[in-house]
Amino acid sequence: MKYIAYHRTSTLEQHLERGIAEITQFCSDNSISLYKGKVYCDQQTGKNFNRPWYQILKNEIIENGDTLIITELDRLGRNKKLILDELRFFHDNNVRVMVLEIPTTLIDFSKFDNSIASMMHETINNMLIELYANLAQTEIEKKEKRQREGIEQKRLRGDWDDYGRPRVMALDKFAFYYSAVEQGRKRPFQLMHELKMTRTTFYRYIHELKQNKGNKN
Repeated sequence: MKYIAYHRTSTLEQHLERGIAEITQFCSDNSISLYKGKVYCDQQTGKNFNRPWYQILKNEIIENGDTLIITELDRLGRNKKLILDELRFFHDNNVRVMVLEIPTTLIDFSKFDNSIASMMHETINNMLIELYANLAQTEIEKKEKRQREGIEQKRLRGDWDDYGRPRVMALDKFAFYYSAVEQGRKRPFQLMHELKMTRTTFYRYIHELKQNKGNKN
């Protein structure tokens, strides 16, 4: 039997070192030796499970009778249905999942002598997992809602361009720099390089600038 630790964090979050430290401390306190002595990590979104290390662990390393350790359920994933599907997969393959934030998952039900007590604890465990899975999905839905609202506010202020991509710079600022091209003091490619713009973005600005001038005339 192996103890395998996994931790996920999105690229915008700073929970990587904290999560690793939490798992390491738990294992030290409980005399648990981790497989390969490490915590396997992915820095990717929790919307799905298409993550390099997770897939390697699931399909190549984790075996019947092993234990998977994670800090929080949302470190496993953010989509409730997918989370429950993964947990069901592990259950069906006799893989125990320990979630440090859910105390009931740290109890080994196989050691219970009383079958009724074991069943009650497992029922409570499943209820808590369902609750935490709901919370994980609710949190990502809130984030997505705030992002949509933020994008809409930027769009209304004119700060958002090209299907949701933030502007490289304000159009009037670009017009100031582009005047050097119009006056023949710089070549377009030279200015594009100086402003660190892609060709598509650069010529989109030129097109918009000309449109604005045409409207004023």
